[in-house]
Amino acid sequence: MTVIRLARFGRKKKPFYRIVVTDSRKRRDSGWIEVIGYYNPLTDPSTAKIDRERLNYWLGVGAKMSDRVKKISEWAEDK
Repeated sequence: MTVIRLARFGRKKKPFYRIVVTDSRKRRDSGWIEVIGYYNPLTDPSTAKIDRERLNYWLGVGAKMSDRVKKISEWAEDK
């Protein structure tokens, strides 16, 4: 199944996340299909950017969002 989830980047104790589309059987940080945004929890306030067009496309073809990405997308939409 195709999922939309976070892939962790950055260094030790300085996380930076990309919002990626990947196969659910892949590991967290490997082999994604497409990067559709990012989330940086360390800035004040936290920043997130999501390509809504691509997000809607992937949801339309059956991809599922992880719980964390759902919360981030709702939060980023309010901004």
